Order: sequence, then C-alpha cells, then structure tokens
Amino acid sequence: MSTSSSANDLLRGDLTVTLKKMTVPVIIGMITMMTFNLVDTFFIGLLGTQPLAAVSFTFPVTFAVISLSIGLSIGTSAVIAKIIGQGDQQQARTYATAALYLSAILVAAIALAFYLFSQPIFFAMGATASSYELLMQYMTVWLWGCVLLILPMICNAIFRANGETKLPSYGMAGAGLMNAILDPILIFGLGPIPALGIQGAALASVISWSCACLVIFYVLGVRQQRIYFWPHDMAATVAASRQILTIGLPAAGANMLTPVAMAVMTAIAASYGEPVVAALGVGSRIESIASIVVLALSMTLPPVISQNFGARQIQRAHQAYRIAAKFVIGWQLLVAVVLAVVAVWLAQVFSDDPQVQQVLRWYVVIMPLGYGLQGIVILANSSFNALHKPNNALMLSVVRFFVCYLPLAYIGGMLIGVNGLFIGSVVGNVVTAVIAWRWINGTFSHFEQQSAAIVEAKP
Repeated sequence: MSTSSSANDLLRGDLTVTLKKMTVPVIIGMITMMTFNLVDTFFIGLLGTQPLAAVSFTFPVTFAVISLSIGLSIGTSAVIAKIIGQGDQQQARTYATAALYLSAILVAAIALAFYLFSQPIFFAMGATASSYELLMQYMTVWLWGCVLLILPMICNAIFRANGETKLPSYGMAGAGLMNAILDPILIFGLGPIPALGIQGAALASVISWSCACLVIFYVLGVRQQRIYFWPHDMAATVAASRQILTIGLPAAGANMLTPVAMAVMTAIAASYGEPVVAALGVGSRIESIASIVVLALSMTLPPVISQNFGARQIQRAHQAYRIAAKFVIGWQLLVAVVLAVVAVWLAQVFSDDPQVQQVLRWYVVIMPLGYGLQGIVILANSSFNALHKPNNALMLSVVRFFVCYLPLAYIGGMLIGVNGLFIGSVVGNVVTAVIAWRWINGTFSHFEQQSAAIVEAKP
C-alpha cells in the first residue's frame, strides 16, 4: 500500500510550513468553486424570474443534504487522521471504505425521503402548484444524483486526513469548471443537444460530480490504495460507522445552526426596513469572501490535530491551534483595514440605493473588526471535532449564535439602532472568542496531562 510523505509532515514537519502547504490549495479551490457557483446561478437567472425563484425553494433541502455531508466528512477526517497518527494504515483503509459506504447509504435514504415527501415539504415552504412543477424538474435530477456529490466530499476528507489537499481542491475546482461549461449547453441547447431548461442545470451538476467520482476513486483506490472497493471486515465497518456518526451528526447539527442564525438575524434586520435587509444580504456575501482563509484553515487544521492526537503528541497539536489562531487574528485585522478603506467603493458597487449604501458602508467598517475573533471560535470548533469532542463543538456553536451573537446584536440594535446591530455582533464575537479560547486551551491542557500520566505510568 502506498503512503504519502505528507502524513509525516503532519507529525514531524514544521507546523507553520505544513499548515501553509495544506491551506493554500484549499483557498484556491474554494475561490474557484465560489466563482463557478455564481456562474451556475447566472445561467439559471437567464431563464427568467420564475425558474430562479423555483431553484431558491430548493436551497433548504439541498443545504440539509450538504450539511449532513459536511458533518460526515468532518467525522471521517477526524477518525481516520487519528488512526493514521497511531500508525495503523491498514485500519485507516478499512475505515475510509466504511465512511464511503455509510455516507452513500445515509444520503440515498434522505434523498429518497425528500423525493417521496417533496410535495408537502415545498408547499409548506410556500411554493405554488406551478413553481412546484418547475422546481421538481430540477430536484428530481438533483436528488437522484446527490450521492455523487457526497462521495467526492468524503473522498476529500480522506485525502485531508492523510495531509493531502492539492488533489482534492483542484479536483473539485475542475468539477466546478466542467459544471460551468455544461450549464449553458444543457440549459439552452447546442446542436443536437436539446434545451433542457432548469433540468439541464441539475444534469450538468450530476455529470460533473460523476466525472469527479471516477477520477477520485481511481486515485484513492488504484494509485494510492487508500480504500477497498468492498468492505471486507464487517465488524470494523460497523465500528467505523459508529465513530464517524458520533462526530459527524453533531458536526452536521452545528453546521445547520448557521443558516438558522442568519434567518433570525435577517428577521431582526427586517424590523429596520428593506434597505437594512438588502445591506445585510450583501454584507454576508462579502463576509464569506473576507473569511475564506479562516474557512480554509478550519478544514486543514483538524487533520494536523487529529494525527498528532493519535500519536499522543498533544503539545504539538496544541501548538498547531495556537499558530493558526494567531495568524487568523493578524490576517483578519489586515482584512478589516482593507475593507474599511474600500467601504465607500464597495457600497456603490453593490447598490444604487443611497439608504442601502449608507448601511452597507457601516457594515463593512464595523463587522470585520470581529472576523478575527470569529476565526478563533471557528478554529476552536473544528479543533474540538479533531479531538473527538463533537458535543463541545456543538455546544460552542449554540453559545456563539444563541447566547452571544444574536442576543447582543438585538440589544445593540435596541440601544443604538442599525449600527448597534453590527456593534452588538462584534461584541458577541469578542465574548464567544474568550469562551472558546479558554475552553479549547483547557481541553488541550487536560489531554496533555493525561498523556504525561500515561508516559509516567509506563515501566
């Protein structure tokens, strides 16, 4: 069985260099995927308002499936990276295979349930008979093909657990490029290919996912031999499934809290009028781009921590978190300065409405002050999962959104007005960051003491 030297980097290489080598490809892949997702939305928008609105109805359902997939990928990465840190490559291969089959079965079952109960689900969301008929042209193809979306995500988690990020990042970017190329062809037709409309957008996604699956399975199964093509040890497969679900389900739940919190924040903003809601919508998109380094680190830091956790190198795992956290504080401070400088220009680019521009300017000046502290929380959350403490990660997410962020934003709005929403949000990030910093460092210290006790107990 072939092994990657990158695994050794995670256990013995310079941590700063290792994190940089792993994170840069992920950033490139994320930027590329974001760009192609915008292209996908653009082509659907050319079909008209009704098709675009129909696809908008599908977002909660597709997000639920993707949230489960993200949770399973987090569980997969944490479990396999720890096993690799313990030096058992054979068991890692068995667990990687189990992760793929478990994820495929779960996602297929959920997709079938959504398909069977699609009518009551979408009508409850406010879809009309005509929009339901249109959106199901998209969802029927998407649901039957979504297993092909989850499998590359789980494969990417297996790569990351081994310290490899270039191939999965560039592979998903390639799938996004193929999707962008196929979109206009299948939506509007070309030569003998008929115009499939909204259904063509879903079919383009399924085809690109299928190609990604073929390439990734070939690399993982044939070239690197990190997976089996069939679970050969059922007892180990069941044990692996339990461990992955133990981490994956709370991680999926924590991931689902983000849109819930955003929905509540939007409802609070709506009480101040449509210009505030519009500014909040634009601001959240700017935030997703401004925080891309944090999001990338939240994907590359956990394998480093999990491998060293498995190898009982707790101090090294702790050091990795501290390096990432300190970098994020400095980086996001720089981002905040840049955004403050270009705030007026950004407001003019995204809106012609003077009211929206005014609110957006203050959003871009105030909110980024908390992005670095928000990064501390996000990295602590991913580190808890890496240390196999998923309930801590879930609880931290609950505290972040529903104890600190939303209540303090609401109080700030009541006291100061619209800008108070933003100031309260930043204060919420400050409070949560203090909690997260003390909690995660205390957890690392606890494991360090345990490891030291084990060493002392050995004859």
